[in-house]
Amino acid sequence: MGSFQLEDFAAGWIGGAASVIVGHPLDTVKTRLQAGVNYGDTISCIRTVYRRESVFGFFKGMSFPLASIAVYNSAVFGVFSNTQRFLSQHHCREPGASPSSTLSDLLLASMVAGVVSVGLGTPVDLIKIRLQMQTQPFQEANLGLRPRAMTLGKPPVYQGPVDCIATIVRTEGLAGMYRGVGAMLLRDVPGYCLYFIPYVFLNDWITPEACTGPSLCAVWLAGGMAGAISWGTATPMDVVKSRLQADGVYLNKYKGVLDCISQSYQKEGLKVFFRGITVNAVRGFPMSAAMFLGYEFSLQAIRGDHAVTSP
Repeated sequence: MGSFQLEDFAAGWIGGAASVIVGHPLDTVKTRLQAGVNYGDTISCIRTVYRRESVFGFFKGMSFPLASIAVYNSAVFGVFSNTQRFLSQHHCREPGASPSSTLSDLLLASMVAGVVSVGLGTPVDLIKIRLQMQTQPFQEANLGLRPRAMTLGKPPVYQGPVDCIATIVRTEGLAGMYRGVGAMLLRDVPGYCLYFIPYVFLNDWITPEACTGPSLCAVWLAGGMAGAISWGTATPMDVVKSRLQADGVYLNKYKGVLDCISQSYQKEGLKVFFRGITVNAVRGFPMSAAMFLGYEFSLQAIRGDHAVTSP
């Protein structure tokens, strides 16, 4: 096979859809904890969302990510796998030899995937967060502002993903769709390095030598661990990104990444940047495990490799 393979994109799409379904409820909790107020800890936030919005509150804003994040992950996994394969084959000069990836290959491929993820994922994350945050009981203490939807008895600010996109473009311009892009770049480039590299090494280490294909147990454990590591370490910049992207539902108070960091630190201290780290790590495991399981086994099916592997 050549270095470029479309199968990686198709498998990434399936893995992305699986991860959204598994991870969205805790993603909503994470966003409320990071950008909302008066939610307390993780358990308190779950109880509050359930009491005020029922179980459907946890799936608020999921339709857009389900449709778009699958495409987004298709691009990320396709770019990573093809870049990694290209670099490995570039190093492998001997005809017929099996190319092997070095740490530098994995690092560069992860960074390229991270840049691609920012370009495609910033608008997706923005819409998701705006839809998740528009019904939370926001109140700016210093200004005494209350949500328009609650104080005036009007419907939520956005009626759905399409209306949200139209409203942002109308009020903030096309550049508004990339609010928080700097924070997302600082989150995703190192984040994907700590996502793909641990997965590759853990999967190789756990997979029994007798296996000729992906091992269910190895993919589940390596994928879950990689997700927990990546999301846990990305939490500080994820907090900044969430606040920047939630900013604008009711008012604009941050001028950029540094201003958001400064204001958040002055008002809430250093601990604010680790808000949601528990739910991030806990959510990262099943979400990432579903992602890699969907990717690896759909890729196996697409390529027609039906070899039976032992977990």
